[in-house]
Amino acid sequence: MVDESELCVELSEKSNKLSMSFSKASNASELCSTSSDKFDGSNELSDEGAKKNKKFCVTRISKTKSISVDFRLSRGIAQVNEGKYAQAISIFDQILNEDPTYPEALIGRGTACAFQRELDAAIADFTKAIQSNPSAGEAWKRRGQARAALGESDQAIADLTKALEFEPNSADILHERGIVNFKFKDFDAAIEDLSACVKLDRDNKSAYTYLGLSLSSIGEYTRAEDAHMKSIQLDANFLEAWAHLTQFYQDLANAEKVLECLQKVLQIDGRFAKAYYLRGLLLHGMGDHRNAIKDLSIGLSLENSNVECLYLKASCHHAIGEYKEAVKDYDAALELELDTMEKFVLQCLAFYQKEIALYTASKINREFCWFDIDGDINPLFKEYWCKRLHPKEVCEKVYRQPPLRDSLKKGKLRKQDFAVTKQKTALIQAADRIGKKIQYNCPGFLPNRRQHRMAGLAAIEIAQKVAKAWRSLQVEWKYSNKSISKNGKRARRKEKINIPSQNRGGAGCSTTSSSETSTSFGSTDDRSSGRSIMSWHDVYSLAVKWRQISEPCDPVVWVNKLSEEFNSGFGSHTPLILGQTKVVRYSPNFRRTLNVAKSVIKEKKCVYNKGDNLIDLSENRKLQDILNAESCSDLYRVVGEDFWLATWCNSTAFEGRQLEGTRITLVKMIHGFDFAIRTPCTPSRWDEFDAEMTVAWEAVCKAYCGETYGSTDFEVLENVRDAILRMTYYWYNFMPLSRGSAAVGFVVLLGLLLAANMEFTGSIPEGTQVDWEAILNFEPNSFVESVKSWLYPSLKVTTSWKDYPDVASTLETTGSVVAALSSYSD
Repeated sequence: MVDESELCVELSEKSNKLSMSFSKASNASELCSTSSDKFDGSNELSDEGAKKNKKFCVTRISKTKSISVDFRLSRGIAQVNEGKYAQAISIFDQILNEDPTYPEALIGRGTACAFQRELDAAIADFTKAIQSNPSAGEAWKRRGQARAALGESDQAIADLTKALEFEPNSADILHERGIVNFKFKDFDAAIEDLSACVKLDRDNKSAYTYLGLSLSSIGEYTRAEDAHMKSIQLDANFLEAWAHLTQFYQDLANAEKVLECLQKVLQIDGRFAKAYYLRGLLLHGMGDHRNAIKDLSIGLSLENSNVECLYLKASCHHAIGEYKEAVKDYDAALELELDTMEKFVLQCLAFYQKEIALYTASKINREFCWFDIDGDINPLFKEYWCKRLHPKEVCEKVYRQPPLRDSLKKGKLRKQDFAVTKQKTALIQAADRIGKKIQYNCPGFLPNRRQHRMAGLAAIEIAQKVAKAWRSLQVEWKYSNKSISKNGKRARRKEKINIPSQNRGGAGCSTTSSSETSTSFGSTDDRSSGRSIMSWHDVYSLAVKWRQISEPCDPVVWVNKLSEEFNSGFGSHTPLILGQTKVVRYSPNFRRTLNVAKSVIKEKKCVYNKGDNLIDLSENRKLQDILNAESCSDLYRVVGEDFWLATWCNSTAFEGRQLEGTRITLVKMIHGFDFAIRTPCTPSRWDEFDAEMTVAWEAVCKAYCGETYGSTDFEVLENVRDAILRMTYYWYNFMPLSRGSAAVGFVVLLGLLLAANMEFTGSIPEGTQVDWEAILNFEPNSFVESVKSWLYPSLKVTTSWKDYPDVASTLETTGSVVAALSSYSD
């Protein structure tokens, strides 16, 4: 459930390698090698290891050239093997001065250029070799490899396919083409090539591990694991296979297996920097930021310009309140010169995270209610932060945070923040127990003890503050009943329920360029009574604030607090299928989502294209073909172009009204489809759901604050439970946060149940994702029925939560909150 920031450039994506395996060169020298002869552009393994592997030799001398030329060709090849590329190029230049079209010399010089990353020059030489001898399969293969390294996927595949015409049973070329197909995300083709490769060469350990990567990408996890293990059986010290297996288990959130693999990796090579990064990433994902920092520091000592390590280490320092160290690492990340778009995105995030760290440092010794990212931070800044855009425009238009020395004058964590008291201990123990209940038991969801503690503390605070509000409301209800008994008729009620707001927020301006006042998240004054109304927004904002402080590298903000872009819609995007990749977390929902899409089309008889123009599907044959569709390609074949459709939520507040729920989109990609759910947020949709949530919240309050108030009878509380679930249903379909809506929704559910004297003591069933249960149901009552089957039997009626220390006074400052989230006794 907990949204994790996408920090890791996966090993499965780091196949930007130019494999320089040498095999047979036609009509001249026969160049031979092992399948592991690679030029490694990513520097993933040590340079020494690479030099040991890249060898080729002359096994047949051309009879059409002089023996002097052949000896020079052999000497040039030897220089390449020894890593002396400049000397090799000089020798090949001499040969080519005498015969500019000599294919073997062109291939040799092109190979030396490729090893020096002079890929355009390499391609030029391989092209000349092909022009000189179109049947030189080696030239086709090498040009394909070089083109792959430049990202020219179609041309690379074409060249490698041509090379296979000359050697149709070449395991080496199949291996190369399989890796190129994997790199460019054509996983089906990669599996075909690599499977054919290992049939021809059963000892090709590299082919097996890339086969494992390709199989895991399409969701074939058992076969993928077997392929990785086969690679390791062939060579127990094959570092690349162990690293790939580590990433495989990390994607599945199998922490125990990840740690086992990393231990083996470090036994093989204790200076493998990527291993320390991956272990740091795992520990970060599990909420163990302090130990993550230790591993990331080691990784940086081995590779000090690793932006992934720097960014993640900065985020860990940031999370636990070490702002000086965080800013230092963010600055270091910003100063690096980077070579990929993925790394540049991290650099952009480092800019935004540094500003958030400075903002948080300035609030550290103030009451936690003054920590107000949604109210204080400039909307344009938040927009760019969420979208991971270049910060140039933000720098020009948005007031920047004061330097750290100013923030730290009042922003250093104090000793009393870490002081252990009986109250804090009791509160944290209760929070840890309650917060664990948010955990999804599904592939891809790591258990995160920091997020669990956050969830528990947030749920308890919600219970405490809502209970106070309900007490006031119950007094009003009693007074209303007294009026009935005295006058014989019910007093006329106001349009909205009056609930004293527990929001203590006030004015504040930090990153905004105007003197805005911090909002109270939807609280409004009831001027007739002089009291404030606690809205649904207030309740959920309590959980949002805890979510923001617990994992600051996640841009969790209310969408309606973004810039004017909100007017044109800010949509979340959650793919189930991306190209040919089955997304680990969400692809298990594919079949249900596909069926929902077909049901919507059957009902509406239309979908919409990219330009929001209607596509009519009312023809009987088309509708039948859609109902028979079993895959994305089946559905796309009928519609004929990219399209979207919208689910709906039947309104409880307004009879007969249907709210726009989630959009299901299908977009054709180069390889496969992007099949996703998207939640558009526009002012009109926001207003509709705001009204729905208001009525749903009032229904919860009415269900508990009448004769049911204070009850410990499980049967009596049934209407309260149902009302809480109905409001949760609309929250999940609303999805009003940039991210984190799933976690926040369940935290509020736990808090409201607790306020009504019901504690969830079970766990979410294996394979169940509560937010998807809501999204894929048109009716709130259907959602209630599906969830209550496992939720209600695990509810315990209790009032023991009332004995917990008050969260707001026990953890009064932002610093004390950060300390509570960061302190663990192992």
